[in-house]
Amino acid sequence: MPLLRALIRTARMVRHTPRLADGLSPDDDVLLDVPDDRLAPALVAAGRGDHGPAAKLLATTREAAEWENRDRYATRLAAFARSRGEWFDDWLAAAPHDPDALLVKAELAVVRGWESPARAELLREVSPLISAAAEADPRDPVPWRVALDHARGTHASHTDFEELWAQAVRRSSYHYGCHASALMYLSADWYGSHAECFDFAERAAADALPGSLIQALPVRAAFAYLTSDGGTLPRERLDKAADLAIALSGAYGPADPWPAEVRNLLAYVLIRLERWQEALEQFRLIGPYATSFPWDRIADDPLGQFLELRDGVRLEVAARTPLRSGRGRAGGGGGRGR
Repeated sequence: MPLLRALIRTARMVRHTPRLADGLSPDDDVLLDVPDDRLAPALVAAGRGDHGPAAKLLATTREAAEWENRDRYATRLAAFARSRGEWFDDWLAAAPHDPDALLVKAELAVVRGWESPARAELLREVSPLISAAAEADPRDPVPWRVALDHARGTHASHTDFEELWAQAVRRSSYHYGCHASALMYLSADWYGSHAECFDFAERAAADALPGSLIQALPVRAAFAYLTSDGGTLPRERLDKAADLAIALSGAYGPADPWPAEVRNLLAYVLIRLERWQEALEQFRLIGPYATSFPWDRIADDPLGQFLELRDGVRLEVAARTPLRSGRGRAGGGGGRGR
């Protein structure tokens, strides 16, 4: 019987795997962390040594209170400045009190501090940079997201964390970056627990606006649980988090870069829950927009890991599809695990 089951599984994979590629971007078209149409020109200019477009982009987000975009762009610009910093040094020299330059400076300093074995000590030294960024524009919640990341690395107490969190939500009640950073602090891998992390995520998602990425917080909590050691949570709680993220993903069009990270994260969680058909559908919706997170948490080659698991999901769906499934798209494996 085991041999017969293996033969049937192989026959199903051979029959169905090719057509399950329908709707998936070809491997060569998938890129990692593709910048959007606004960020890409700023990065190209920075690569030529011109900081002007980056400064203009962040100024626009600040003036229009586009806090989510501001957070994303500042993070990407700081990452670029880590490896090619001449353009950023020129920006700081030309405008040392620019709120946008100060934000990137604070983000860059925190990222560098996190990379050091002497993390806590180095991060404490950059506190004045975060304060300067926050004071440069008191409306801006993004420096407080940086402060929350900083608090996690400096072993800040729950009291200190609560004070920073209050400052963040005072500026923007629904800022996704601040919520995601707070969730990490409250996770079992840091200074909270699985239950505390899920409670925070579920409360925030329940209060979120329609279409808000904050509705993906429970699936981030599920990811934290699935990638940590120890602890037991009901399977139903994990499935509920995935269901909420699936609904959020469905509110956006296919191959939309805005929810790409959420969709990548959701695909990973669905794989761990063995919800293969739903994972395959998320890979179709992702299109060419692979993101470093979450794949860089489990592999040194995040793009390779993305493509490998995408192929693995196709095989799993094919293996669960009856040999005579009709002419439509193969659809086995839609259940919630074994």
